[in-house]
Amino acid sequence: MIVTTTPTVEGRKIVRYLGVVCGETIIGTSIGRDLLASLTDVFGGRSSEYEDVVRSARDAAMNEMIEEAQKIGANAVVGVDIDYESIGQSNMMMVSVSGTAVVIE
Repeated sequence: MIVTTTPTVEGRKIVRYLGVVCGETIIGTSIGRDLLASLTDVFGGRSSEYEDVVRSARDAAMNEMIEEAQKIGANAVVGVDIDYESIGQSNMMMVSVSGTAVVIE
């Protein structure tokens, strides 16, 4: 499955548009991860604990979108957009991925 943020796949012709496909994941953070991230904020640096959780959520949302595209007969998804949103006042984050499922030659 070819997945790209561009509207076309270079060197390939889109022969059929099948529609919008999406994948969503909602993740929460744990108190332990929050404490470690707080220390990172104080001392500087990157929070690998949060990065790992966000990366995992993005991969899950992407895989869900690809599965939806495969179910309708696509062999590529173009125009992919990835969004990250916090949910309310909680320690929850939604990762959503969407694109257009297509058939390419």
